[in-house]
Amino acid sequence: MATLLLVLAVVATGLYAGFMLIFLTGIMPALARLTDEQFVAAMRRINEEVPGAVFVSVMLASVVFPVAALAVPGDDRSGTQWGLLGAGLACVVVNHLVTVAGNIPLNNALAASEQAGTGDRQVREALEARWNRLHLVRTLLVTVGFVLVASSAVVGGS
Repeated sequence: MATLLLVLAVVATGLYAGFMLIFLTGIMPALARLTDEQFVAAMRRINEEVPGAVFVSVMLASVVFPVAALAVPGDDRSGTQWGLLGAGLACVVVNHLVTVAGNIPLNNALAASEQAGTGDRQVREALEARWNRLHLVRTLLVTVGFVLVASSAVVGGS
């Protein structure tokens, strides 16, 4: 059971890191080339779709499976393996904190700006650079978290 949970922790953190990396390296650079009107409209539609069931499941799994892997005894795990897994989990949790404290409020402000009738240029100027900085931070965190969790699965046991 401990091995299965560790494998699921690696898969879940890898999927989540991959999603964040694709957004950082593909989606946001593509959106940056759009006009203000197109950018704002695209971000609004993305923010309506991304918190769907699959995304939320992967996001939650990136915490649940590492926690479960830590909670279930792995008799032959070394202290290094436990430490790597715990550090990876910590990175993923901090990633989620950045999301909740930074990106989600910006997404909510973007949604509210549609009702308020705020100009697209103003909206983009208030959102894009800050959202991208926060997204870079959370992408780095979850990527490091994935590497640490994966490393915990491959280093030697005691």
